Amino acid sequence: MTPLADDPTAAAILAAVPCHPVPPNGRSPAIDTLRTARAGHGLAIGHDGVMMIVRRPWLALDCRLTPPIPAYLPYGSIGEPRAELRSGLIPADHLATILAHFTACLPNEAAAFVLWSETTRDFSVHFPEIEEATPSRLVYRTPALPPDSHIVCDLHSHGHGAAFFSATDDRDDAGATKIAIVVGRLGHPDGPVIASRLCAGGMFLPVPRSPFAGE
Repeated sequence: MTPLADDPTAAAILAAVPCHPVPPNGRSPAIDTLRTARAGHGLAIGHDGVMMIVRRPWLALDCRLTPPIPAYLPYGSIGEPRAELRSGLIPADHLATILAHFTACLPNEAAAFVLWSETTRDFSVHFPEIEEATPSRLVYRTPALPPDSHIVCDLHSHGHGAAFFSATDDRDDAGATKIAIVVGRLGHPDGPVIASRLCAGGMFLPVPRSPFAGE
């Protein structure tokens, strides 16, 4: 088979993020391998569009990137979009713990991470080291984790303000694979309000449901 690239660096990049055509009938061992991988990132191309496939120990994501391709392609279908927590849903009491912490930090903003252990399959809450916290600004450190521990959710609060993702959040979340959550209107009678998104493949995607059980 002719290689896709003669430069070793380019070949390594293409191997790390492969692009596979979907067979017109039957299954593709290459796509099946990507979909069942512990961790991976690649593309599947079919007559009905392009699918981004992202796998992490805690996440299985198949995201349609394009509408059906107008040119004739003798390929099969990319299938249906999918977004699933391989880890399972996060226990509801973790959200209660985080919201109580955010409320206790008022009027300043605050942060928290939900971690998942691949070994024990348990979730935990981590409150990071805060470098600066005011009612409108927050600087905090992402924790350094062992190989079997993963960040599932990165949460921060906007105190009494609205829940939204700022330009700073967009820069911080670019390139990450995680669920990002902003909590606003803490302490208000009609609060709190939560904004969430899935960061994957350089995109910010809507979260189809809360990652917390019972929500």
